[in-house]
Amino acid sequence: MDFSFNDEQRLVIEEARKFAEKRLAPVVQELDERQEVNLEALRELGSLGFLGMTVPEEYGGSNLGAVAYVGAMIELSKVDAGTAVGVSVQNSLVNDTIVKFGTDEQKSTYLPKLATGEWFGCFSLTEGGAGSDPGSLRASAVRDGDHFILNGTKNFTSNGGFADAIIAFFQTDKDKGAKGISAFLVPATTPGFEVGKHENKLGIRTSSTTEMVFNGCRVPASCLLGPENKGLNVALTTLDGGRIGIAAQAVGIAEGALDEAIKYAKDRTQFGQKLAEFQGLQFMLADMATEVEVAKAMLYRTAWMKDTHQKHSKESAMTKLFASEMAHRVCHKALQVHGGYGYMKEFRVERLYRDQRITEIYEGTSEIQRVVIARSLLAD
Repeated sequence: MDFSFNDEQRLVIEEARKFAEKRLAPVVQELDERQEVNLEALRELGSLGFLGMTVPEEYGGSNLGAVAYVGAMIELSKVDAGTAVGVSVQNSLVNDTIVKFGTDEQKSTYLPKLATGEWFGCFSLTEGGAGSDPGSLRASAVRDGDHFILNGTKNFTSNGGFADAIIAFFQTDKDKGAKGISAFLVPATTPGFEVGKHENKLGIRTSSTTEMVFNGCRVPASCLLGPENKGLNVALTTLDGGRIGIAAQAVGIAEGALDEAIKYAKDRTQFGQKLAEFQGLQFMLADMATEVEVAKAMLYRTAWMKDTHQKHSKESAMTKLFASEMAHRVCHKALQVHGGYGYMKEFRVERLYRDQRITEIYEGTSEIQRVVIARSLLAD
């Protein structure tokens, strides 16, 4: 296939780069220290079409496709991976799920506001005892006539602190285990719902990560997202696309770290010469750049597969696995190039090093990606 961008994709990626440099770069360090979301910037990204990239135009989206989306994610993540999380959640986990599984009424009610940033959404699957194993969910949805009563607490929900719409998963038939899970689309204004603990995180501190507490929330059966007891399929299908977004985040973080390492190597003098003149360091930079380019090629190929409606579960897992672990290696080396200064918060590479670590955990750990890949290989 041809990996060259069309004019529209090139324009979108360039606009994301400019936005990141102008609106995110000047404040990201301060917001990271305060663990504060750049909500104003996220709303601006919505007005520019970046929060509706997976939404059809009939619902107010830009429908730009996965290739343009991951290109934009790379540029945003280079500068502010936390804000990029907000973009990824909105596009990959919320909008894409409603497009695929929502009723006509759900689509017309939610998508126009989500696509423009008037509303924000979140995706609540994880619980204290159910992370990689969704079959262990304890949150329950009990039918009461034409309504359901929702009870339970969800953990580690990105965008949770400011979400207007919540996609959450509950056991509707405990006897069926993982096959008795249902997905619900719940307005955050529903009585009995409240945002719980705001997590104090190692990295991506410009994103919101919270508990979501459902205490006797009564919602109409029309809030079901997809068929009853088919929520696991909703979750797994959604995560295929979500992994592409996280892989793009990892590539962006790694590319940002590589840029910082190159710049520092050219500026820093030791033993009477620039660091960049030492062959050992040159080889380190060469390896870092090669890994970034390999991951980027995998990423764009997988995005292209999604855009052309090809099955891509295995490829999404491979891309997410390689990109996230690649970013770990690259950020480690970039900090090493900086020496002691890389450990100091005034240097950007310190934040990139912290931000990278989560990419190996959320949207499925590296170990889960290996399970997905192996099962796909052995099923062929």
